Amino acid sequence: MLSRAARPTARAGVAALRYAPQPPRAPSKQLFPQTHPPQAPNAANFATLREIEGRLKSIRNIEKITKTMKIVASTKLTRAQRAMSASRAYGQASQQVFDEAETKPVEAEGKTLLVVCSSDKGLCGGIHSGLSRFVRREYGPNPETFELAVLGEKCKAQLSRSNPKNMALSFAGVGKDVPTFADASAIADQITSLTGNYSSIKILYNKFVNAQQYEPTVVEAFSEDAIKASANISSFEVDDSILGNLREYSLANSLYWALAEGHACEQSARRNAMDNASKNAGDMINRFQILYNRTRQAAITGELVEIITGATASEDM
Repeated sequence: MLSRAARPTARAGVAALRYAPQPPRAPSKQLFPQTHPPQAPNAANFATLREIEGRLKSIRNIEKITKTMKIVASTKLTRAQRAMSASRAYGQASQQVFDEAETKPVEAEGKTLLVVCSSDKGLCGGIHSGLSRFVRREYGPNPETFELAVLGEKCKAQLSRSNPKNMALSFAGVGKDVPTFADASAIADQITSLTGNYSSIKILYNKFVNAQQYEPTVVEAFSEDAIKASANISSFEVDDSILGNLREYSLANSLYWALAEGHACEQSARRNAMDNASKNAGDMINRFQILYNRTRQAAITGELVEIITGATASEDM
């Protein structure tokens, strides 16, 4: 035990040792060195809150857009289905004539002209890429046997990368509104004016199965020689001089049918795509809202801890 006279001297020595300058320590090796200076906890929390709040605002705006596009697509789908029902009367009537006449494609030397019916608009899932994959799968191994006439910019852009040498004709401005027979007739005139020697013309389009399903379908547009060689064409009492007109008219009917079916499939696919996008945006909003609440609560808790710690320290002084 120290005497009372020696206690102040001992305390002064301990204080001198405590506050004496320490020798420099060797820097410790860090496995992951910091490249940026650490931020204060409050600044980091507030920055994170601002970032999360900005993302929430962006996702809510996207959700509004997708919901609006879904409503517009649902409205257009009703009109497209009415036009599709009207076009089926034209297309099925032509097909019935050829079925009863027992018309078959004529085997001749020449390439096949494949008319691909798509549109210029996107944001409708994989409806256009499905047609392009069908072309590559069915005709891609033999590119010298066919040429392409593409309706719409979407399939044109996709097929131009894989089959640029097979492009014979393309059309823009397709799919802006409900197809009409006048549009199909103008396209048929351009196709029949091609100078290539084609053994057959096939129309590829998306067939409307139901509001959730569609499938690529091929319709044969018979040539004048094939119609003339039909077994039962004489039963319709058609003169040979007007077989060319019948062939152009049937081509326009088939194109009108294909465009109307494809337009209905496109609107249905866009409605489904926007519905899925709205649901995904809602899920993201819920997750970010929970993250925002947790981050905000952590920031408030940190501030309360600092306040209580400061108040306790001021009372001890």
